[in-house]
Amino acid sequence: MAQGKFVSGNIFRHIVVMSSTNAIGLTALFIVDLADLFFISLLGQTELAAAIGYAGTIAFFTTSISIGLSIAMTALVSKAIGQQARDRARRLVVNVLLTGAVISAVIAAIAWYFAPEFVSMIGAQGETHDLAVQYLHILLPSLPILCIAMSAGAALRSVGDAKQAMFSTLAGGGINALLDPIFIFALGLGLHGAAFASVLARCMVAWVALYGVINKHQLLGRFTYQEWLEDQKEIFKVAIPAMITNVATPIGNAYVIAMIAVFGDGYVAGWAIVGRLLPVSFGMIFAMSGAVGPIIGQNFGAKLYDRVRLSTKRALEFTACYVAIVALIIFLLQDYIIYIFNAQGDSAELIRFYCTWLCVSFIFNGVLFIANATFNNLGFPNTSTIMNIGKATIGTIPLVYLGGQWFGALGVVGGQAIGSIIFGVVGWFWSQRILGRLGQDDQTVASEEDQRLDSALPLTPFCSSRVYTFADSEEDLIDAESVSPSK
Repeated sequence: MAQGKFVSGNIFRHIVVMSSTNAIGLTALFIVDLADLFFISLLGQTELAAAIGYAGTIAFFTTSISIGLSIAMTALVSKAIGQQARDRARRLVVNVLLTGAVISAVIAAIAWYFAPEFVSMIGAQGETHDLAVQYLHILLPSLPILCIAMSAGAALRSVGDAKQAMFSTLAGGGINALLDPIFIFALGLGLHGAAFASVLARCMVAWVALYGVINKHQLLGRFTYQEWLEDQKEIFKVAIPAMITNVATPIGNAYVIAMIAVFGDGYVAGWAIVGRLLPVSFGMIFAMSGAVGPIIGQNFGAKLYDRVRLSTKRALEFTACYVAIVALIIFLLQDYIIYIFNAQGDSAELIRFYCTWLCVSFIFNGVLFIANATFNNLGFPNTSTIMNIGKATIGTIPLVYLGGQWFGALGVVGGQAIGSIIFGVVGWFWSQRILGRLGQDDQTVASEEDQRLDSALPLTPFCSSRVYTFADSEEDLIDAESVSPSK
């Protein structure tokens, strides 16, 4: 079987290509989410924009379950591909898809039933509360479809086909963009129309991604109940920590929006605009977090540990440069952002504060994304869980609370940014410590084998030996591939 796509070649190029293709599709969806808010803002009701902010927080929570399951898909399938075990990869694809569909269906049912209580918990009241619940009751039943779509996209990226994954999200974004004005304005459905358009967009993403998995790559193995049961331990070993990891973020965000709600719907509406603006602006970084996982996973499976370490280094350089440039652009364009969304008063104040002082702190979110991808793909998903839960609790609650007490709504978002900085730094150094230990066990075993063989075999060119290569640069790594052991 041919080796994985990412175990050779320029690592920085792999990161850029995977991130760029993934970002195009993701950004298309994020732009559509931003367009939803723009169209709703044209209706001239602050309650509608605030309702999307509240509903988006709950929807983000449920979507994080799907993200966690897609992380399991990436970690397991990319490693199997790196080990050149394609049959194993095909079996994992079908079993992860089924597990994700079952779990997401249960979560969707619970969230749908308790939507009024959940929306109340984060501070929504009156008409804004009712609108947010109505939006969620339309959107939540499509969660299993979204989970299948995201996991199928992760399977495509695991084999290096970022383009097909991109096409799936582009197709979904196109459907959403086409239907939004029709449903919201032409049919007069308003907020409900935006929700219906999102449901149909999720269906399109799933259809295109599954087409690539089934027809293009023949990655969908034959389902057997016994094999599905046997794989649950391995799937949940990654999926449960990954789901908890990703759920921690929206829980922290829920606390943030609840604290902002104390200061009025104007600030909530402003935060909703920021919440839609950031994914569009930093879609490349969100995409990079999903792109670097398969690269790490394949090289880890192939035991090319120097390439694993180099992958995280290049991802960090990419993140820092990209965020710095985009943050500067947002700072310069903040007045246009406020004008386009007709933000006034409290909404405009919060947007201006974030664009001026906090945008650049997204670098540390990207750093934590890289660290989490490292943890998940090297077999340390619990460490990723600890980091994200820590960020969502001790890195959010006390800082947000004190910020709100001292500086109002602006202090709330400032406190959250400080927590991101702290945990980004901690996550990076923790991941580098784990990376530093890679290969030590293999070298110890090889040394013991060499000692046993020395007394029994002559040192001739015909002796079987294992070659270890160490490189100080990416070019050295590429040159060393010709002497690397075949897997």
